[in-house]
Amino acid sequence: MEEQNYKKHVRLVPPFHFFVLPVLLLTFIGSLVNLYQSWGGPGFYSAALITTLSLGAMGAAVFARVFALQAQDRVIRLEETLRHQALTGKLLDPRLTRGQIIALRFAPDAEFTLLAAEAANKGTPPGEIKKTIRTWRPDYHRL
Repeated sequence: MEEQNYKKHVRLVPPFHFFVLPVLLLTFIGSLVNLYQSWGGPGFYSAALITTLSLGAMGAAVFARVFALQAQDRVIRLEETLRHQALTGKLLDPRLTRGQIIALRFAPDAEFTLLAAEAANKGTPPGEIKKTIRTWRPDYHRL
């Protein structure tokens, strides 16, 4: 697996991002064209049903991805809270946002506590936290 770093840590799933989503989007656009062309005619009900179903399929695909990422974000918050507690004996600062905590997961133990304290005190954005990490701790399990 390719080494992960700040520039290469975003995870794209080619079958999902480059096939499923475009197919669903094109199907929805096609269904809108069909709906427009059948407006007021005998096939209007079928066209409206196809449009509704294609919109629902597109929504289901997007929400399935979003829900999986939200569940994973909760696990990451728990893991990083546990890691901080193991390293310092204290829970993570409650001022840290979800995004900051998720960004901190890429920091090795040696940098983690200092970056966490700095992020809480200065309100460092997640992108800046990732950029300041010297030794990247990869996360190959991200959805």
